[in-house]
Amino acid sequence: MDLTPTEVPVRRRRSRRAYVALLAVLGGLSVVVWQGLSSASLYFYNADEAVEQRDHLGDRRFRLQGTVLGSSVEQTGEGVDFTVAYNGVQVDAQHRGDPPELFEPGIPVVLEGRWDPSGAYFASDRILVKHSEQYEAENEVRLEDAEDGRSAGAGADAEP
Repeated sequence: MDLTPTEVPVRRRRSRRAYVALLAVLGGLSVVVWQGLSSASLYFYNADEAVEQRDHLGDRRFRLQGTVLGSSVEQTGEGVDFTVAYNGVQVDAQHRGDPPELFEPGIPVVLEGRWDPSGAYFASDRILVKHSEQYEAENEVRLEDAEDGRSAGAGADAEP
């Protein structure tokens, strides 16, 4: 039996830098989670509901749904002004930035933004457009070609 004294390992204390780094990582993760949850909780209102609750909504950001009225679309230097309607209620909107390519009169849209401080119009900075399945119906042959692995315009007799 060996009775030689052995060294007891000395326990090192973690440095303050490690704790600061850990706190910074946890703080960063908290910010990312907070941003994700707050943007996911953007309320959605139809145009008639938004007008009814205009005073309650104040300057809070929300989503507004309506159909773009035909003769109301007017391009401006900063974007586009138009009117949306839902359930017989119309809302004037001013969008800053380029509208999506599918944006046109007569289509349903969802706008992200807030009421102007005066309450006269909805100030939008994002337009979401739901596209239809119309392309599929009009171009069924092209879609079948794509599913078969052929490119549109290149038939079965095309040379490699």
